Amino acid sequence: MRKFASVFILSLIFLTVKAQNPPQNIQSIPIGSEIPHTDYEMEDVSGEIVSLNTVKKKNGLLVIFSCNTCPYVIGWQDRYLPIGEWTLENNIGFILVNPNEAQRDGVDAIEKMKEHAAKNKYNTFYAVDKNSELADAFGATRTPEVFLFDGKGELVYKGAIDDNMEDADAVEKPYLGLALQNLLTDAPNDPNSTKSIGCSIKRLK
Repeated sequence: MRKFASVFILSLIFLTVKAQNPPQNIQSIPIGSEIPHTDYEMEDVSGEIVSLNTVKKKNGLLVIFSCNTCPYVIGWQDRYLPIGEWTLENNIGFILVNPNEAQRDGVDAIEKMKEHAAKNKYNTFYAVDKNSELADAFGATRTPEVFLFDGKGELVYKGAIDDNMEDADAVEKPYLGLALQNLLTDAPNDPNSTKSIGCSIKRLK
């Protein structure tokens, strides 16, 4: 009975989140854009103060807007670890950014982020986006939402991680994985933009 209730509640949350629409006045940065807000400083769960400038590496930068409790993040976050390993091996910076400022005193507080990162063995930065400032600069509206920049700092892919949040082994279109590989060969991405599916970012405004 308890298991049924948990599944039922999770289903309700899932359906509610799916129905949410992004704010109408927020526009995502276009492909080819330079990295915005490169000097903007954020607190990482390690206590370190980081910026996109300090995270970026020779071959590029991967930014994923994420959080602690969104069902879509929970579904996709098992891919964070292999992504972290691959980007480290291939000299690409990688950072997870939590923009949910409206929940900063609750489920997305820095202490909760630290617990979440430890529990899920995150192997990359996980930083607080105070007042959703970085999300606003990127035009991000969802968690998770991907922005991948090449070594020149130009946006080459944005959108979803892949086409199956429920089962990594059943993925047919590994959008981000292919885009990461293309960074090393300068091959174009097709598609270079996909629809990000996830929870709306919890902004204060």
